[in-house]
Amino acid sequence: MPGKIDARLKELGIDLPAAAAPAGNYVPWVVSGKTAYIAGQITLKDGKPQVLGKLGREFGIEEGQAAARLCAINIVSQLKAACGGDLDRVVRIVRLGGFVNCIPEFTDQPKVINGASDLIVQIFGEAGKHARAAVGASSLPLGVAVEIEAVAEIA
Repeated sequence: MPGKIDARLKELGIDLPAAAAPAGNYVPWVVSGKTAYIAGQITLKDGKPQVLGKLGREFGIEEGQAAARLCAINIVSQLKAACGGDLDRVVRIVRLGGFVNCIPEFTDQPKVINGASDLIVQIFGEAGKHARAAVGASSLPLGVAVEIEAVAEIA
């Protein structure tokens, strides 16, 4: 029987992809006590990186927000794996750390990462409201425009 969060995903029209395997010598998530740490998730879709390039050059804020939203979907996939398939175990999304591949003059990183923050709150409601960082980066893995990591409290 699907849980509350799975029902919410369905209502939002979101089909979670399988959690992506790590691309290096790390694990995609770690649970320590009641805390789940989700490794940085990039703009992967169907196993291929999407939205390659820099904000302020190839992309504007709206495209960056869509990229951040894709990262958030991948975070939720990893979180589901970390929770043994039961997203109703998520007590709270504690923090998102967002990295935006951008030109030096670009200063709208928070607006870009809002694409992830907004979706996380849509999915988890009040429990999705989180602390956050949104920083610019001179480059990101595979040339993607956005990467986001997460910390969640789980039951």
